[in-house]
Parts: sequence; C-alpha cells; structure tokens
Amino acid sequence: MTEWYYAEGQQRQGPLEVTEIRQRFQRGQLNLDTLVWREGMGQWAPLRQMVEELGLQTLADASTSTAAGGFDLRNDYAAIDNGTAPLPGTGALSSSPYTAPGAGGGDYSQPVQGGEVVYAGFWKRFAAYLIDYFVLLIPSGVVGGVLGFVLGAGMGAAGSGETAVEVVTQLISGLAGLFIAAAYYGWFHASRGGATLGKMAIGIKVVRGNGDRLTLGRSIGRYFATILSGLTLCIGYLMAAFTERKQGLHDLICDTVVVDRWAYTDQPQLQRREMGTVTIVILVLGGLLMLAGFAAIIFAVGVIANMAS
Repeated sequence: MTEWYYAEGQQRQGPLEVTEIRQRFQRGQLNLDTLVWREGMGQWAPLRQMVEELGLQTLADASTSTAAGGFDLRNDYAAIDNGTAPLPGTGALSSSPYTAPGAGGGDYSQPVQGGEVVYAGFWKRFAAYLIDYFVLLIPSGVVGGVLGFVLGAGMGAAGSGETAVEVVTQLISGLAGLFIAAAYYGWFHASRGGATLGKMAIGIKVVRGNGDRLTLGRSIGRYFATILSGLTLCIGYLMAAFTERKQGLHDLICDTVVVDRWAYTDQPQLQRREMGTVTIVILVLGGLLMLAGFAAIIFAVGVIANMAS
C-alpha cells in the first residue's frame, strides 16, 4: 500500500493512505497547490500533478468548474466544502450505511438529497419487528422476572397479601420490559445507522421525513407513539400498508419514515423494492409459529372441554 505525505507549512504530515488523501482533499484540508510526496518520487510535487494517480478527477473538475462560474454536476458543492460529500470509491460501496451506534447527541451525518427513496412496506417492517421481538424477549423476561421475584419476596416477608404480591410482581416485570424496549428502540433508531438489529437484518432504517437522523428524544418518543398504534386495534400499524410514504400512525406523529438502508446515501441505486430472502424467511417462520400457537390453544380448549364433560 503506497503511503503519501503532504506539506503543511514547514511540517511534513503523514504517512497517509490514498483514501485519506482523497478525504482530506474533499474536506478542503488539501488543495491542488498542496505539495505531496510518496516513495519513488524525486521531489515534492503539487497535488494537481497527482490528480489522476490519486483518483481526484471528479472533485478537481467540480472545484475548477465552480470557480469559473460553471455548473457543479454533483449538485452538492457545499457538502464538498464541509466534508460531508462522498468521494468516488468511498462511502457506500466501501462501507455499510449501518455503522456502530454512536452516543446520543454525537456527530449527525447529513443525508444525501435528490436521489430516489424506496420506502419500506408493511411486510418488511413486520419481519423486522419479529426479529426485534425475539431479541428483546429473553433480556426483558430475565430482568423483569428477577426484579419481580425480589420485590415480591420482600413484600411477602413483610406480610403483604398474596394478591398484592402478584399484582406488584406483574407490574414490575411489565415496567422493566417497557424500559428495556424503550432503551433498545430509542438507542438504535438514534444511532448513525438508524436501525435496530431487526431492521439491519431486513435492510431498512428509520429517518426523519427529510432523511435526517433521529435525535435520541425523538427516537424514544417514537417508541411510545407505537403504543398508540397498538391501542387502535393495530390500525396504526396497518396504516403503513396504505399511506403514500408507508407511514404508520407513530410515524405521522413523529415525522419519521422507514426507508431502505441505502436511501439518502450516495448510492440510492442499491435500494431494493423486493422483500428479499431474509424477509421472506422471517415471515414464513413467524407464520409457522403463529399457526403452532393457534393449534396449541385449540388443543388446550379441547382438553379442558373433555375434562369438563
């Protein structure tokens, strides 16, 4: 791998890989007159002489045409100046749009506007929900059960009635599950990737209506808004199958949309309209589990009826 150096005042900076040189040129830290050098060069040379070797043709042409009063075909020259525009060969093709979740209130990347946006339909969202449900099932059950048991045992030792102990145990377990789910959805939806583990698997993410990343407060608020979607006999969820931008009630309340993971990036052509293999497999498994549950209920009802007769 070739290592590059560049001159900053009287200081030599480096070594840097080619991608790092391109990124610094993109952010405006380097310009065409910056002196650069690599092993094998007889002397330092202006960056403009290395444009082709470093793959800077697109950025250099955009910079030159804009300075001359021409058109910036990337339609985002401001993003080049502030370092948020993608470089050819970097960005979406070299890394996933899902990066590790960052701390709340951190560096919010800017969405790339102007490309096509593929909204996630009801079945993709439902498949992602099924994955997240089972992800949360074990930790919620364990934490809620432990807290409920400890508190119930304490109340029992204090002489509280059995009914009161059961009520408090169920309440604590429910609240623990609610807190864990709110933290899970809130944190992941506010992360740089905008997706929970389920949404990552399906290939979708949650963003603002204009493509912006969610803040932690809005993300947590969206989770509690989903409760309203459930209280409407789940009609709030079903709205995602019929609204123009495939928004549920909670999306409309919080100004959010669920889109393909490549939406609002520099590679919108990678978006997929079809459900995909993972979605289909999850839906089939979910359907089988539901059928098994219904069969178990019918069997239990039949056993009870036979015992009563």
